[in-house]
Amino acid sequence: MQFVVGQQLREPVGSVTRYDVREAKPFPDEDDSVSDVAGTVEMMRTDKGILVSASLDCRIAGRCSRCLTEISYRLPLTFQEEYLPTVDPLSEEALPQPDEPDTFLIDGHQVLDLREAVRQYRMLVEPMQPLCQADCLGLCPRCGYDLNQGPCECPGQDTDDRWAALAELAEKLEQE
Repeated sequence: MQFVVGQQLREPVGSVTRYDVREAKPFPDEDDSVSDVAGTVEMMRTDKGILVSASLDCRIAGRCSRCLTEISYRLPLTFQEEYLPTVDPLSEEALPQPDEPDTFLIDGHQVLDLREAVRQYRMLVEPMQPLCQADCLGLCPRCGYDLNQGPCECPGQDTDDRWAALAELAEKLEQE
């Protein structure tokens, strides 16, 4: 997900370039849980740099937060970020660093790299507790059996004496 944008930096403000993106492993040396990134990237020349509008889908591999089975799910990513050049495209002289430290930059070879933006936006939209299915029953807290496979063989659960009064009230309400 790297684009050489030297020519686009020389074009007039407002010019737009559109790319179709498809990458099987966008983070080959780092994160192997992200795969099959596909979608469109539109780059518009601005007076400062290039405004990137991305609409991507990726596949995430992980574990269900309840039953711990391996899962894979689709994650849509949509973002818009402005990338600023570090080198003047005409004179090739170094430009001053932007005031904000988190600004996305186009490197000295005029390569715009989307991987960091994809990584950051993935972290924002990824579910905190992914599930294999919406009604996942999880694991038995006593024996660790996957309750999605059926009931476990554990004996009935002992109730805490502190809940006895509430259990009696619930039983009375059921009888009425």
